[in-house]
Amino acid sequence: MPPARQTAHRPTPQDDAAEQVVLVDEQDRPLGTMPKLLAHREGLRHRAFSVIIRDGTGRLLLQRRAAGKYHSPGLWSNACCGHPRPGEDTAAAASRRLGEELGFACPLTRVGRVDYAVRFDNGLAENEVVSVFTGHHAGPILPDPAEVGMVAWLDLASLLADVAERPDAYTYWFRLYLTDHLPLFQQAA
Repeated sequence: MPPARQTAHRPTPQDDAAEQVVLVDEQDRPLGTMPKLLAHREGLRHRAFSVIIRDGTGRLLLQRRAAGKYHSPGLWSNACCGHPRPGEDTAAAASRRLGEELGFACPLTRVGRVDYAVRFDNGLAENEVVSVFTGHHAGPILPDPAEVGMVAWLDLASLLADVAERPDAYTYWFRLYLTDHLPLFQQAA
């Protein structure tokens, strides 16, 4: 398991049931909106983002999702993920969510796009057009405990070894990024 550092932080309330996602076609063109939870139940394609953060030595920032999350609770993942709100620029949404979940800001660069669809045993599904962003951070991390259970910094080789040994400890999308889209992490160096 990655070494972890847990830091308490003020909760920021978020109403998953009321939050809207942007439904999109294969070219990421908006088609409409839908409540986030409903989109994940019905498996409709929607816009999303993922953020990869490195420190000055190249280690990756991981978060263990809070136990109270409705989707993939308690699993390790990349720094943060989320969905832009209707009318919100995806890069701005990634920056917003980084601050909400981990309590810091840093410049982000878009490095690619990942499209994937998967259905989970719990009745939820992902069908996302994901913009992937990278950034560097060396300061304090103030995770929101409603969103993040723990954080850890891990080098890529150690992370890949742990994912191979314990794949069920990681979110589906993070494993997908590491297995099918590894150049995204190498670009983030």
